[in-house]
Amino acid sequence: MKPQSLWLWAASLGVYAFLYVPLAVVVLFSFNDSALNAEWVGFTTTWYGKLLHNPEMLGAAFNSLLIAVIASSTATLLGTMAGLAMHRYRLRFMPFLVLTPVAMPEILLGVSLLLFFRQVLDLSLGLFSIVVAHITFSIGFVAIIIRARLAGMDESIFEAARDLGATPWETFKRVTFPLILPGVVAGFLMSFTLSIDDFVITFFVAGVGVSTLPLQIYSMIKVAVTPEVNAVSTLLMLLTLSMIALASRFAPDVLKGKG
Repeated sequence: MKPQSLWLWAASLGVYAFLYVPLAVVVLFSFNDSALNAEWVGFTTTWYGKLLHNPEMLGAAFNSLLIAVIASSTATLLGTMAGLAMHRYRLRFMPFLVLTPVAMPEILLGVSLLLFFRQVLDLSLGLFSIVVAHITFSIGFVAIIIRARLAGMDESIFEAARDLGATPWETFKRVTFPLILPGVVAGFLMSFTLSIDDFVITFFVAGVGVSTLPLQIYSMIKVAVTPEVNAVSTLLMLLTLSMIALASRFAPDVLKGKG
């Protein structure tokens, strides 16, 4: 092996170790039989059992799942429509309107939504404001996936359907939707993952008395990083990785950068 290849492999391994070793440590210490979590004492699954009897954690998990399901379902519907519109009509302003929340820094989007909810709408912050915020930043991701899915299709398929007498609705129902369905499912899974993991935007628009899993974890680590925090982080990590794996299975070209 050439020296250049050795350096490349060493650099690659160093980067991956930097990314994944801390995650492995979090998972490992979620089984640590010590409340201090300063050193490894022994193996136990006690902390996972305590999560099931923690009402605050269960409430935060329920809120996160409820928000993620509603936000991702709505974002998938609107993002699919936006992706179809961008592909079909090719309006210059459409990509800017749809994709701006994707490119905008999260802290800026969070502050903007906070000001919009409080100063413009005079809306009380809570679950509703979180759902609206999550829909806002998820639509663009779904639209990107749908647009990329449509870009790889032969336009003659849709023209043939219209030549055979199909109405626009029949063409969408019988031709377009079955073809983009994997992208729709991938968009839902991606937006679900983004919603359930979001902290920055949720922190600004959550209001008082409403907590999600990321917010609950943040409140717990203010005191100390206990094995219970590691346990809930591990479960959230597994859920996120599962959603990303499913999304990549339904739309591999999009999520691998080939769309």
